[in-house]
Amino acid sequence: MNILVLGGGGREHALAWAIKQNPKCDRLIVAPGNAGIAAIAECAALTPEDGAAVVAFCEENAIDFVVIGPEAPLAAGVADALRTAGILCFGPSAAAARLESSKSFAKEICDAAGAPTAGWARFSDLAAAKAYVRAQGAPIVVKADGLAAGKGVIVAMTLDEALEGLDEIFGGAFGAAGAEVVIEEFMQGEEASFFVLVDGETVLPIGTAQDHKRVGEGDTGPNTGGMGAYSPAPVLTDTIARQALDAIVRPTMAEMARRGTPYQGVLYAGLMIDNGRARLVEYNVRFGDPECQVLMMRLGAQALDLMLACAEGRLAEARVNWADDHAMTVVMAANGYPGAYDKGTEIKGLDALPEDSFTMVFHAGTRTHEGHLLAAGGRVLNVTARGATLAQAHARAYALVDGIDWPGGFCRRDIGWRAL
Repeated sequence: MNILVLGGGGREHALAWAIKQNPKCDRLIVAPGNAGIAAIAECAALTPEDGAAVVAFCEENAIDFVVIGPEAPLAAGVADALRTAGILCFGPSAAAARLESSKSFAKEICDAAGAPTAGWARFSDLAAAKAYVRAQGAPIVVKADGLAAGKGVIVAMTLDEALEGLDEIFGGAFGAAGAEVVIEEFMQGEEASFFVLVDGETVLPIGTAQDHKRVGEGDTGPNTGGMGAYSPAPVLTDTIARQALDAIVRPTMAEMARRGTPYQGVLYAGLMIDNGRARLVEYNVRFGDPECQVLMMRLGAQALDLMLACAEGRLAEARVNWADDHAMTVVMAANGYPGAYDKGTEIKGLDALPEDSFTMVFHAGTRTHEGHLLAAGGRVLNVTARGATLAQAHARAYALVDGIDWPGGFCRRDIGWRAL
């Protein structure tokens, strides 16, 4: 098969790495890709959000299957354009992608489906939002309603933080995504990520993970796109996973189908677990980043078979074969991230590191210039390892980190601390 992966981050490097291992893959193109992806696949200068351009590229290059990595092309309707053109693709329609592209839409669906989630209210007026926050008190959660690349969420422990967060969102910090805000009840508990594939009817769980959102050790400092992750998440036990499927995921999928917008693709349910039960924090309509990196490390070549079964409506006959192992990824970010960060600093030492089914450095934001590898983003590398235990995966991942010569970057040294 000729396969196209849309995107250019660490998630897409991990997807490409897993797909490449499957003998069904003859030719692999990633658009736009990055310096790390270029070592394993062809990279194409293509705008992932431009549905017409993506369709034309697929027709010119005889692409058999498209895997859409990020949320923006999904919200822009690229999956719809591909399906209309008769091209097999993995990812939900724009209507179904509203589960992520609109926080308030997701809340309305949960209410209609009876899925347990935090109490909420929606506002398009700053003064009204501030009045509501003052009436509710802190802690409280303030979110930009639209897509904000994983950053438009303020978990405010004080009233001042909540009010400042509202000023930031309505002041344009997240662009059009902040035209409306959703204000939610603060939920106690431990957060974990639950990943399922859905083909419109069948729901197939494919893994759990736990992400570290805050920039500083001990989960301190501002929220980021994610500073590291590990899989599986011990807090998401089989019993809680069943409850989440029965009370949250399946009712949501049934409600989407009832509305004439059946869901097809990967659904990432962020769950808050407290007293042995899960409530929904939010839905994402694509693989998490960096959770995808640990999932792909554990799934390997079968990831392509599962995505094909999902796209072709064959999930009822699909099975996930998990190795009894653990994976961890440590994000190396540019100094200053998630604020203004350094760009263009040189990274050395990657050539000397092992790359195999147990250790991989996935590139999230890199480019090459005159033979030198340079940082080209906030989150730059995903240093990833597998092991028989989480402690072994942790030791391997940090041994790789220590082999990278990059004074312009930093990482958290405590990824996995909740489980370890």
